[in-house]
Amino acid sequence: MHRHSPTLALVFLLSGLLTASAQQPAAPAKAKSAPSPAMAPVQDVAGLPRVLLIGDSISIGYTQPTRKLLEGKANVHRIPANGGPTKNGIANIKKWLGTGKWDVIHFNWGIHDLKFMPDGKRQVEAADYEANLRSLVATLKATGAKLVWASTTPIPEGELNPQRKFGQVPEYNAIAAKVMTENGVTINDLNAWMAPRFEELHKQKDLHYTDAGSEHLAKKVAEAITQALAK
Repeated sequence: MHRHSPTLALVFLLSGLLTASAQQPAAPAKAKSAPSPAMAPVQDVAGLPRVLLIGDSISIGYTQPTRKLLEGKANVHRIPANGGPTKNGIANIKKWLGTGKWDVIHFNWGIHDLKFMPDGKRQVEAADYEANLRSLVATLKATGAKLVWASTTPIPEGELNPQRKFGQVPEYNAIAAKVMTENGVTINDLNAWMAPRFEELHKQKDLHYTDAGSEHLAKKVAEAITQALAK
């Protein structure tokens, strides 16, 4: 009786395994997360004023509830991105403003500026934060829109998930308040508005908010925009 060598048997075994593997259905592709509806382009309703929201992920959270509160009163747009730190604003502000007319611009930068980087420095240190804000305000004022600055909301103490560290919010809010006051920009104090309910409304170990938290912020944002439109 003819016997196969051990090497030949191994070849047959591997061949069978590869054939079986090839017959297995491919694993489904991992679904991409759907883009935030806050980023969707807004189709203007003729005759309504145009509002632009500028800000980071906190503003992304309150965009949709703000639109709902101002439905039939204003076309509420937002920049199609996370606004990031002020240096990101400097690089992109003209593109974000586009060529259309804005009646009100509600804006904020702060949390990303405050973030400590691997080199131990904040992403944008205090002196640069002030200089960048002055430049951004000058660009925004040139649009002729009524401007509303939103103060930066609180950051929880202790461990965060994902792990990151930030400077002090009051320091940067004081810098921003000085710049806005000197330039006649209305201040919407979202920090003071959120502070009494912060522990209730922010996500655990996170500076972001629950849906109820974003809706709470949206009430103050919509109120500030309504007041600006009335002037």
